[in-house]
Amino acid sequence: MDANATMQTPGPDARAEALVASYERAGYGRVTPAILQPAEPFLDLSGEDIRKRMYLTTAPGGAEFCLRPDLTIPVSRDYLASAAAGRPAGFSYLGPVFRHRTDQPAEFLQAGIESFGRTDKAAADAEMLSLALEATAHYGLTSPDISTGDVALFSALVAGLDLPSAWKRRLIKDFNRKSNLAQDLDRLVLGGTSARPEYQGVLAALAGSDPKGAHALVTDLLSIAGITAVGGRSVGEIADRFLEQSALGAGAKLPGDVRALIERFLAVNGDPDQAAAALRALAADANITSALAPALDLFESRTGFLAARGVDLQRMQFSTAFGRGFDYYTGFVFELTDPARVGDPLVAGGRYDGLLTRLGARDPIPAVGLAVWIERLAMYGAAS
Repeated sequence: MDANATMQTPGPDARAEALVASYERAGYGRVTPAILQPAEPFLDLSGEDIRKRMYLTTAPGGAEFCLRPDLTIPVSRDYLASAAAGRPAGFSYLGPVFRHRTDQPAEFLQAGIESFGRTDKAAADAEMLSLALEATAHYGLTSPDISTGDVALFSALVAGLDLPSAWKRRLIKDFNRKSNLAQDLDRLVLGGTSARPEYQGVLAALAGSDPKGAHALVTDLLSIAGITAVGGRSVGEIADRFLEQSALGAGAKLPGDVRALIERFLAVNGDPDQAAAALRALAADANITSALAPALDLFESRTGFLAARGVDLQRMQFSTAFGRGFDYYTGFVFELTDPARVGDPLVAGGRYDGLLTRLGARDPIPAVGLAVWIERLAMYGAAS
């Protein structure tokens, strides 16, 4: 082989191009974000599965960059840097992403849509799932399994609990990491922290100190130790995480009946109408109707828009415990899979209303999107 030759994944086929062309006709302008991206947003805002699969490189000045592992964050960053920032806008894309994979190429194609600034959230969510179903049908799979969830419902439940803010943030963050969430609940029932014994005294002292002073102390100690960044995180961010550990170990304890309520909530599943009825009953029994009402109202409104779009609700499997493993999701999430195969999703997406603010937007911007795995759909027959 020529020493200058490179291995590349196949380019988009006609079906992939036709799919994205249909998104353009639906009003989602096509964009091509840069392949090389700052690593920090992915390290801080993506899920653990993405972080451990990233391809990282360090610039001569010390800044960390990565080959984009997905396209939601790059499209979001470009939108915020554009004249359209803050206004409703929709974008589509088709291009390679890069992740460590043991038995498949590290470079593979994704298509997708990102929709920003729409305040009619239920309708926008329903449109995303409808477009996702059109993508599988475009490749010849007309009846995929539809798994859905809603991070906002869990967030609303946790917000109503009598717990320190640090624990509420931790539970919501770990919602997508099922083993971590179970560990969190175990720790809360027992009380205390799972920090190593030699750290517990320091964490306990920090928990009762002035937050600004404690942050300055930890930052200074890290700087004195010569630590400038770890895994793309600055000294200040490392200090924030250390101080969060002190707050998590500050004596919070979860009563057994509250844990039982959380576990009952996480056991709700069925089609959307069945799930809504079960959640209304749970809220009434636990006297938390006011806490869950806004998220439940949005959930039921979304169901109405899905029915209006012709989506068969009986085919949808909703679970309160369903998540996608990305830290930035805040609401509706979904995955479409092949009922004849056990494996990864063909199309997936959801709502991420908090991401744009965390990327630098001055005001919250509603956002929802989907991603299509072209390589997984390419095995199906030509579009009808």
